[in-house]
Amino acid sequence: MSQAIEHLQAALQQAMTGRPQAGGFPYLAESLRCAGVTHNIWFLPACQSLYLTELGPVVMQGEPLVTGWADVPSFDEAALVAALRKDQVGQSTFPEFLQATWRAGVVRYEVALEDRTVTYFGAAGECYQEAYPCAAI
Repeated sequence: MSQAIEHLQAALQQAMTGRPQAGGFPYLAESLRCAGVTHNIWFLPACQSLYLTELGPVVMQGEPLVTGWADVPSFDEAALVAALRKDQVGQSTFPEFLQATWRAGVVRYEVALEDRTVTYFGAAGECYQEAYPCAAI
């Protein structure tokens, strides 16, 4: 296992143990930023996450949301914002959040940790961006 993977796994473990249920994403993101992660890019529905870190890029393959052929849902900004708000108050699990963003037509999202923004992309180039607050670690 590389130093980049070990460092990333340790940061994720630390973030998950101290993260509050409501508003947990800013805490997680700040933990990753402090550990040298600059970007985190999720590819849906594959549930593949690419971490760009100071020690090198790392990919993590999660369990896909769909298998085989599937139509891509139309981008629905209102449904995406509803999924975000539900997650922000701690009313969904991360797998539920991923499913909801996929159903809202998100095919990829990128977390820019230095800028503290998340940009969500649809298949036809649609996008929605939100800033998130800095969390104290």
